[in-house]
Amino acid sequence: MNMVQALNNALDEKLGADPDVLIFGEDVGYFGGVFRVTDGLQAKHGLTRCFDTPIAEGGIIATAIGMGAYGLRPVVEIQFADYILPAFDQLVSEAARLRYRSNGEFWAPLTVRTPYGGGIFGGQTHSQSPEAIFTHVVGLKTVVPSNPYDAKGLLIAAIEDDDPVIMLEPKRIYNGPFDGHHDRPLKTWAGHPKAEVPTGLYRVPLGKAAVVREGRAVTVLAYGTMVHVALAGIDEAGVDAELLDLRSLVPLDIEAITASVRKTGRCVILHEASRFGGFGGELSALVQERCFDHLKAPIERVAGWDTPYPHAFEWDYFPGPARLVTALRRVMEY
Repeated sequence: MNMVQALNNALDEKLGADPDVLIFGEDVGYFGGVFRVTDGLQAKHGLTRCFDTPIAEGGIIATAIGMGAYGLRPVVEIQFADYILPAFDQLVSEAARLRYRSNGEFWAPLTVRTPYGGGIFGGQTHSQSPEAIFTHVVGLKTVVPSNPYDAKGLLIAAIEDDDPVIMLEPKRIYNGPFDGHHDRPLKTWAGHPKAEVPTGLYRVPLGKAAVVREGRAVTVLAYGTMVHVALAGIDEAGVDAELLDLRSLVPLDIEAITASVRKTGRCVILHEASRFGGFGGELSALVQERCFDHLKAPIERVAGWDTPYPHAFEWDYFPGPARLVTALRRVMEY
C-alpha cells in the first residue's frame, strides 16, 4: 500500500470494528476526500458513519469535541492543515483542556487528520507546516508518519487514544516517497513502489521513535517527508549517521533521542517548517539540556526559510539533501 491506501485501510478497519467511530469533514463522504483517503468508506459503511460537512472548520472540530465527550470516537479531516486556524480556539480552549477542566469527568477522544507540508505546488494556503503550533498546546498530541506502515498504525493508535490527537499527513509522500529535489516519486521504496502494510488492526505506539538507520558519528532527527530527504543526504555526505524518525512529536521519545546523541556526540535536526520558532528549536534545547557533556559539536538545524511560503520558489525553500550535507560535514569538522 501507499500512504493513502494505508490510511484508508485503517479507517475502514476501525469503522468495521468499533461502532463508536465515525468520520466527517469537507468532501470526505461521496467524493472520498481531496486526496482520496476516505474513498469508498461512505458507500461501504453508510451515510451516518462517513459524511460531509459545511466549510466550517470551527464547527467541525466543535462537533467532534461534543461527540467525544458523549462517548463517540470521531475522526475528522481538515482538508489542508492551513485551514485549521479557524478551529484553533476549539482545539486549544476546549479539546486540549476538557479532561483537566472537568476533573476527569469528560474527555475528548477525537482524531484530527490533515494533509500538511508542500510539494504539490499548492501555494501559501495549501502548503504550510504548522506542527510547532500544535506541539506548544498542552493537552494535544501530535504525530507525523513517514511511511505507509506507520501511517496506519499511528492512525489506529490515535483513534483509540482518549486524548485529542492531531495527525499531520505529509502530502508529498501520500503516493510514495520523493527524492527531495523534484516533484516525482522514487521508483523504489525498500524495493517496491509501495510498502508492506498488514491487514487487520495493529498499532504504532504514540511517543516511540524509530531508528531508520544506525550509525555512530552523528544523529539526524527528522519526521515525515524529511526522513526520506535525510536518507538521501546521509548517503550523499558519506557519514556514519544514525537517523531517528520521531513519528510522534508529542509525546516525544526523549529517551531514544538522548541515547542516540550520547552515543554519537553530534546532532543535526531536519524539518520542513520555517526555522525560527520551529519544532527543531525545542529539539535542540532538549538535546543540549540532556546531552551537553556528550556533545562534540554545536547542534545544527536544517529547515525552511523564515519567510511566508514562497510558492514560486517551493523547491528552493525545501531543505533538500544538499543543505543537509552541508550541515553534516560542518558538525563532522569538530
